[in-house]
Amino acid sequence: MPKRTRIALVSEHASPLALLGGEDAGGQNVYVDELGRHLAALGYAVDVFTRRDREDRPEVVEWAPGARVVHLAAGRAAFLPKDRLWALMPAFQRSFLRFMLRTGARYDLLHGHFWMSGWVVARLRCRLGIPAVQLFHATGMTKRRHQGEADTSPDERVAVEREVVHAVDRVIAQCPAEYNELIEEYGADPARLSIIPAAVNTGRFFPVPQAEARQAVGLPADGPVVVYVGRMLPRKDVGNLLRAAALLRERDLPVRVLLVGGDDTPGSLAACEVAHLRELARDLGVADRVIFAGQQQPDRLRLYYAAGDVAVTTPWYEPFGLTPLEAMACGRPVVGSAVGGLTFTIQDGVTGVLVPPRDPAALAAALAHLLGRPALRAAMGEAARARVEREFTWTTTARRTALLYEALLAERHGAPPLRERAVGAEGE
Repeated sequence: MPKRTRIALVSEHASPLALLGGEDAGGQNVYVDELGRHLAALGYAVDVFTRRDREDRPEVVEWAPGARVVHLAAGRAAFLPKDRLWALMPAFQRSFLRFMLRTGARYDLLHGHFWMSGWVVARLRCRLGIPAVQLFHATGMTKRRHQGEADTSPDERVAVEREVVHAVDRVIAQCPAEYNELIEEYGADPARLSIIPAAVNTGRFFPVPQAEARQAVGLPADGPVVVYVGRMLPRKDVGNLLRAAALLRERDLPVRVLLVGGDDTPGSLAACEVAHLRELARDLGVADRVIFAGQQQPDRLRLYYAAGDVAVTTPWYEPFGLTPLEAMACGRPVVGSAVGGLTFTIQDGVTGVLVPPRDPAALAAALAHLLGRPALRAAMGEAARARVEREFTWTTTARRTALLYEALLAERHGAPPLRERAVGAEGE
């Protein structure tokens, strides 16, 4: 591999520098951060291009050796929900080209993250004559199917995604479900698809003695604890866990529910969801057993996972999901809904249990089964950690991605480029 192959990771709304847990700051931020760091450690020069959302952001920030974040001007330098950024993408692309012209930066390969960045890298591929890779993180087709009228994505999203799939050199799917969706619903060529799952930082997420963890987070040493870690969004269906806890209480199996995540910004979607969950807990009669721990940063999250006996995540829509991997890395079995990427990361009956979404009775039954069998929980937790170490480390993900890059660069060097297929949109 050339020592200083230059990679442009384009991630319009998800910056590695963002405070995790806030609105539109979650798994994609983690992915871009970890991938960028690990690619740089492999010898690549990595620039992450994201939109400037604050006036005080420097244009260029070196956040890891060999890896930089470049803030591009596109609209007012203020936070905007990602679904409002589509109209700014032509300006974002122009800012990218101006940065290259002004600084003399040259890139060997583009890697788009999310559909809007896919539009940008597809156009830059044609303009610059370099290979482009795309990772959607979530597709509009799946989001529309599961969220219906609650989906706030721009109307153009699915059509743009279809064009991007055919315009770039390779598309990365994170799990078999996404791979099949890209073929069946987007018409992707299987020869131009690769499955490379996301991963977890095993140096940050690792088993901690439960007594130590509970003391650190202020929980009593005794009694069963079920933990949820993640963003507080309606699609995460944390209410499903509260309803299951109410059913367990009716069966004289009370559990503490530890909820980690949220956003205190008044009026934010997360703050509204937390308020709804507090009210639901009161209505269900389990408010005294629910602990809202709020937003926590990554270096403390392992303590919360380890404080629980079982981790739960039962969204009704989840393209991949990083928090189950974090729980598994901390040696905890995971009860998850049988949707999307969770059916790939959680091995039912081995590292956890899969249950139907929106089914608190099934969730309560799974929790009762696990909480009453400490030896089974321990065995599942050990299997979960082993599975993460075997399949889901960022070193593995970065190496698989690097192999894809090198194959594309060799292909471009030794053969004529693929037939150019521009992605049309107004504004350039």
